[in-house]
Amino acid sequence: MSRNSRLFACTPEDVFAVLADGWLFPSWVVGASRMREVAETWPQQGSRLHHSFGVWPLLIDDTTEVLEYDPPRHLVLKAKGWPVGEALVDVQLKPHPEGALVRIQEEAVAGPGALVPQRLLDLGLQLRNAETLRRLAYLAEGRAARPTGETTAEDEGVHE
Repeated sequence: MSRNSRLFACTPEDVFAVLADGWLFPSWVVGASRMREVAETWPQQGSRLHHSFGVWPLLIDDTTEVLEYDPPRHLVLKAKGWPVGEALVDVQLKPHPEGALVRIQEEAVAGPGALVPQRLLDLGLQLRNAETLRRLAYLAEGRAARPTGETTAEDEGVHE
């Protein structure tokens, strides 16, 4: 099982705000290239994201399902990417004096990926999830850094 951790300069709630927006999934998950659909109940337990992995023209359409959802502490996903297989992804957050400590664990549970020797699989997952956490940090910290008085043209009644 691969494990990665990173200290984020924001609160666990800021991180969960990104996780709760299913349309952002390809922005932080390495390998995800596009969203096709997000369940209205996302990220509640049992809800699904419909996404694609890879690059055009070699795209694989599949889903990710929420198995556990306990904001702002814990999220467990079952990610599918057939024909590669399925993985359990466990995201845990803890408050830290400097922000939030975020840990991601990933384990191949079905398909050809589960047959790869654990050390070799963990090496690839460690590299991928280090970048995944970096991307998630950029989004969560960026969201947290926005001024609270920020508005849009629509908020101010500007219409064309």
